[in-house]
Amino acid sequence: MIPEDSRFESDPDEVLGDNHGLPAGWEVVPPDPADRFTVARLTHLLRAHERQGRGWAGSGVDDVLVEVSEHGLRTRENVVVRDPEGEIRAWGSVHDRSVGRMLFVHIVERGLDDDVAARCSDVLVEWAVGQAQAVGAARGLETQQIDTGAFQDDERQHAWLAGAGFERVRTWWQMTRPVTPEEAALAESPDHWEKDGVVFRLVRRSGSGLPDEDDLREVHEVLEGAFVDHFNSSEETFEEFLHRLREDPGHRWDHWWLAELTDGDAPQPVGALIGTVSESSSGPDGSYVSYLGVLEAARGRGVAKGLLATIISDAATRGRDRVGLEVDADSPTGAAGLYTSMGWTTKYVTESWHRDVRVSPA
Repeated sequence: MIPEDSRFESDPDEVLGDNHGLPAGWEVVPPDPADRFTVARLTHLLRAHERQGRGWAGSGVDDVLVEVSEHGLRTRENVVVRDPEGEIRAWGSVHDRSVGRMLFVHIVERGLDDDVAARCSDVLVEWAVGQAQAVGAARGLETQQIDTGAFQDDERQHAWLAGAGFERVRTWWQMTRPVTPEEAALAESPDHWEKDGVVFRLVRRSGSGLPDEDDLREVHEVLEGAFVDHFNSSEETFEEFLHRLREDPGHRWDHWWLAELTDGDAPQPVGALIGTVSESSSGPDGSYVSYLGVLEAARGRGVAKGLLATIISDAATRGRDRVGLEVDADSPTGAAGLYTSMGWTTKYVTESWHRDVRVSPA
């Protein structure tokens, strides 16, 4: 369930104490999401972090607001490091993602003196460890995982994470595929079509226009079942699942699809795809595959390929020019081979780094 109150500690001083190891006059405080200058500065830091790590920036204000806005603060907490002049030099964000898994965003200004930058990194990690203990205790856990990411070529970030006790555990290929207008014909209709005994359809809408809750629960159940044997899978309730996905700036209800087998007396949901919009200020928008899962018993029947054809057809119908996705480089399902065979290529590579934190007794 989504908690009424955050499981995190909102006061940085309670986590860090008075001696945070920063230069004199520097402070660690929560950001003000209502201050447009704060949001603009965080966006600048994030984009500079991306440019240094992968060569180009893709994030914008909406991506920052997902982390810091009041809407998400039941499951998130943020701090910034300010210098004596009040300028934000570093930013940390934690997300109570699911049972035992806390995501950690860790950004330090590029161009800072190496010693000062390292001290900023240290204080963000120390704060994240304290938050892991707080959220783990609130969930009644003995150990809480901190899950953070890094670009493959970001050596500064790698050195800091390794020095702070994180372990590099997984590699992810960030892939993209061009879409042409002619590919609208890949599906008879991206809203509803059938091939080889499998129906591919959008989640239904109720009379109010909202998605049918039974269909949404089917999507959740399929994805929970499809990923149970995957790397770092952790249980996520239906309420947590919906809350998190609706926070995505690219979320649209008309980008949720189910795949159903029609062999039996009643349709059997066996696959699901959740897509989002990748908006662009300099050209056509794109689509993105946030989740694609197929139950093990139905693998080999073309379900995944059909769902991918559906989102490609949908993107073409909408005038979009690409579909992106992320794939585990070591996926046991061989998903990378399917994506490559359908035209996806790797644009850049990211890594997952984990640290397990012992939760202090209550």
